Amino acid sequence: MRIRFTKMQGAGNDFVVLDETAGPLNLAPEQYRWLADRHFGVGADQILSVRPAPSADVDFEYVIHNADGAEVEHCGNGARAFVRYVRERGLTTKRSVRVRIRRGVIELTEQADGSVTVDMGAPVFDLPAIPFDAAGRQPVPFGPWRVWPLDLEPNRPPTPASQAPAAIVDVAVLSMGNPHAVTLVQDVDAAPVLVQGPLIERHPAFPERVNAGFMQVVDRGRVRLRVYERGAGETLACGTGACAAVVAGIRLGLLDARVEVQARGGRLAVEWAGGATDPVRMTGPAETVFEGRIDVPDLPPDNP
Repeated sequence: MRIRFTKMQGAGNDFVVLDETAGPLNLAPEQYRWLADRHFGVGADQILSVRPAPSADVDFEYVIHNADGAEVEHCGNGARAFVRYVRERGLTTKRSVRVRIRRGVIELTEQADGSVTVDMGAPVFDLPAIPFDAAGRQPVPFGPWRVWPLDLEPNRPPTPASQAPAAIVDVAVLSMGNPHAVTLVQDVDAAPVLVQGPLIERHPAFPERVNAGFMQVVDRGRVRLRVYERGAGETLACGTGACAAVVAGIRLGLLDARVEVQARGGRLAVEWAGGATDPVRMTGPAETVFEGRIDVPDLPPDNP
């Protein structure tokens, strides 16, 4: 099957965008994974599908698949690419659009300078809703909030050559429409993202896996951030991860209400007033890289 696609990026977080407003492509998980493959497909952190509005109160449906082929709840950087795409393709003339995602509705606004602001909705702290399994775990107070110690090597057998205790990492947990675990580090460049990231992502405390953020606080208005994304690995930027990190930093008493987030791929601005129902707003770039057509092969289905 030959399909048209657009390659886009936001702060280095890159996407393949598919227009399904005229009809569904009905791609299988293994085909999304193939498109995201940087050797055999187009290459992307996520595949974004633009679909018709499922109800009168929204303009479009926004569907996200990670590089592993799994559908996920949200992608903040992808949301910025989404609104640039629908405007550039003439699918809407509105500067602000409302889109349905897997867990709710978000509003996206293209600014006069070409940057995009996303109303990400309010953060979620209810543990079952994140979801986070707190059974048998005790939080540790940190400033006005708390962190949760995670044993990253719970099944490591003791050996005479290694008497060191298992790795314990303190994480702040919340959802920005998808689950996040944020840990504080002294130097984000030296943080063991590629070692601890996959261990946090698949930790049994997170039944739907989790995005693992590693945040260095520079001052009350600036942080540096790396994120090991669920189903994608480390990416150059993560919009929901930036929002989760800032919200965690504010709740821990470390940050002010407006924060500049320096990711490896660029800068994002995140604002949150601090109330339980206050929305998080993120502003950053989104650009089209190229467009093309590609033949998507029929692939054997994933094993159940």
